[in-house]
Amino acid sequence: MSMTSIFRAGFLTSFLFLALASTAIAAESPSDSKADSLARSILEKSDEIRFPAQGFQVDVDITSSSPGATPEKRKYRILSKGNENTVVMILEPASERGQIMLMKGRDLWVFMPDVSQPIRLGLAQRLTGQVANGDLARANFSGDYNPKLLRTEKLDGEEYYVLELDAVDRSVTYHRVMLWVNKSNYRPRKAEFYSLSGRLLKTSTYENFETMAGKPRPTRLLIQDALKSGDTSVLDYSNMKLRDLPDKVFNKDYLKKLQ
Repeated sequence: MSMTSIFRAGFLTSFLFLALASTAIAAESPSDSKADSLARSILEKSDEIRFPAQGFQVDVDITSSSPGATPEKRKYRILSKGNENTVVMILEPASERGQIMLMKGRDLWVFMPDVSQPIRLGLAQRLTGQVANGDLARANFSGDYNPKLLRTEKLDGEEYYVLELDAVDRSVTYHRVMLWVNKSNYRPRKAEFYSLSGRLLKTSTYENFETMAGKPRPTRLLIQDALKSGDTSVLDYSNMKLRDLPDKVFNKDYLKKLQ
């Protein structure tokens, strides 16, 4: 066989291989895209049950407990608009009343009555007990994570979607989240939160579903520390109502009127 024939044979073989590979990729893409769309849809519907997509206000009572210690109680009021703008006001203890956290996008600051300049905070930084700043200020998952549907799983006789949520970047509260969502009504059941190294940090369960702001929503969130046995925080949500919140509410200058 001449060198020209060998070259032609090799070229045709390579061409056929690339054509078959392209066909295989093209065949897989619609399926992958459909799976991604389904996972995204499940996550968005679950987020809409946890919190309204439009502007709202809600009060949160947090009780944090550790073995052998007196439980710590705190109260916050949250004003939120979408997943990009949130104001968190401390109502109790009285000694900290007037402190306000402002989140715009993934930027978070705390404003204190006796300090002229706001202090920059991280979403993953601990706020109280097992609760991170991001747990209150940026609670919806859809804007921060890329979801993947891993499987369905039966718990207490009901079918649940099991979603794996990977952080879109390192600025979000957790690197990875595992979320169980009821297949029939999209109610969240539980979540596991993981660090960048893959260590389980804490787990949460969504409880006491009651109608708030027009939908049945979890009014209690139980967070358990995975690293310190017995350390827990209970978040009780109340007085949720829809509010038409103008953009000026989420402005640094406007916060002085809220203090």
